[in-house]
Amino acid sequence: MAYDYSDLVKNTQQWAEQAQTLGWLKADVAHELVNLEKTKHDHLFSDAHAVGKEVRPLIVAFMGGTGVGKSTLLNRLAGRAIAKAGLERPTSREVTLYHHESISIQHFPDQFPLEKINIAQHDNPARKGLVWIDMPDFDSTEISNQQLVLQWLPHIDVLIYVVSPERYKDEKAWRILLAEGAKHAWLFVLNQWDRGQLGQFIDFNQQLHKAGFEDPVIYKTACIAGEQDEFASLEDMITTLVGSHVVEQLELRGKQLRQNELLTKLQLVEPAFGDAAAFEALTSLWQSKWQHTTQLLQQGFEWPIQYIAEHCAQHVADLLTTNANKPPVLWDEWAQARFNDVADEFIIMLDQSGIPVAPFKQPIYGLREKASKMVQTQTEIATRLALANPGNALQRFFLKGLRVSELVLPLLAMSWVSYKVFLGYYMTNATDNHYLGVDFALHSTLMIALTWLIPFFLLKKAQPSLKRSAVKGLNKGLDMAFLLIEEELLLILKNLGQQRESELSKLSQIIDQCRSLGDTPYVDQPVGSSLQRMLIKPSGH
Repeated sequence: MAYDYSDLVKNTQQWAEQAQTLGWLKADVAHELVNLEKTKHDHLFSDAHAVGKEVRPLIVAFMGGTGVGKSTLLNRLAGRAIAKAGLERPTSREVTLYHHESISIQHFPDQFPLEKINIAQHDNPARKGLVWIDMPDFDSTEISNQQLVLQWLPHIDVLIYVVSPERYKDEKAWRILLAEGAKHAWLFVLNQWDRGQLGQFIDFNQQLHKAGFEDPVIYKTACIAGEQDEFASLEDMITTLVGSHVVEQLELRGKQLRQNELLTKLQLVEPAFGDAAAFEALTSLWQSKWQHTTQLLQQGFEWPIQYIAEHCAQHVADLLTTNANKPPVLWDEWAQARFNDVADEFIIMLDQSGIPVAPFKQPIYGLREKASKMVQTQTEIATRLALANPGNALQRFFLKGLRVSELVLPLLAMSWVSYKVFLGYYMTNATDNHYLGVDFALHSTLMIALTWLIPFFLLKKAQPSLKRSAVKGLNKGLDMAFLLIEEELLLILKNLGQQRESELSKLSQIIDQCRSLGDTPYVDQPVGSSLQRMLIKPSGH
């Protein structure tokens, strides 16, 4: 699929918003990616006489510190006072635009303070394709001036950096130059040259060379009327640039630079998702931590389990039928504190491993809230089952046999006695012997009683302990709850791992798109050409 730069920006913004929502991207990083290309200088101006499409003028700005003469140069260019100039510090507190009357301002970005924009127009057809701007003093003590400079910089094609013999080493200026150098074409003006010396010019030239300009274009100008200088050459240079498709070339170069910058940003974002090996180790890390915690909890639950089991044994009837006399809660504040400790410790270890913690906090802290209910539910169910079926399987089989014997053996004994009575009666009639005697009656009664009493006694004595059954049920429910907690946390890790891989896959696709757009080679300007001398060669060239 073919992509252009606008597709790349859109995909990056959509991905950054989603990654931030999921917690994988920090807010400042996501904000930087989401706000790509928010300002475009080709939206500021349009040519009213263009037919069929908008033609953007070349935007040239004077930039420099306080008192270097930027406003004076613009006034000299216009042949009249359109920009405020003076000795007050800071001198320039507003942006002055100077352009042909046919050029209209299409719109300004919302954050632009319109009250700080001064507009002047002319009708000179030779300057029709130019917009001149006088920027505020960037070294001003007023923060608003610095903000204005930064707001306007993305809209500038050619920056005319104005210095004076006394202030060409300004630290703030060099910081801006080094930060913005590759994004613009630069011309340099050593103003107030009537007070300058050749050594200062040579030193200034060497500084620009160190900043990345192989052969910087520097003009020496003066503010005194009638003084011989190179101001006319500066104006001719700008006029020449207008007629040589510089706007298109700068836009292409700017897009490639922004694309390379975006690629660098995206490549720096990728490690923020954490090392894959560290992420894979999270499962064993949690299992180790949880095993230690369960051992600690089980030790702490020994006495509460005995106490709750005693309560369950005493109220077994109510426990199995109604909600009355419910047993005390096993998961108390102490247990919750131990679980909170292991959850917090796990989060800290995630952070120490370089893995973003934001995606983990909500599900893990949610599990922390559910742990009490999971333990309570599982122990209650297991205790009810244990009390409803006390003892083990062998005990229950033996008890069942005793219950059958308690019924069957007396019936067998009575059947045998009945048989003897009938047989004795028959024999007495046949032989005239005495009927059954007293001894037989006593022995028969004793045998019938024993066949009932013995199973009854054994049944009573063999009944399993309800307390031990409750203890067994509580421990079984506790083990089941611990297992469920572990499985749920492992499921959280699995889902977040899949989510991480999905976001990384999307990021890799965007990086591949960025690289594919970068396959178009950048065509450098001919060595020694005017535009080539005005550019800092981007890295990699």
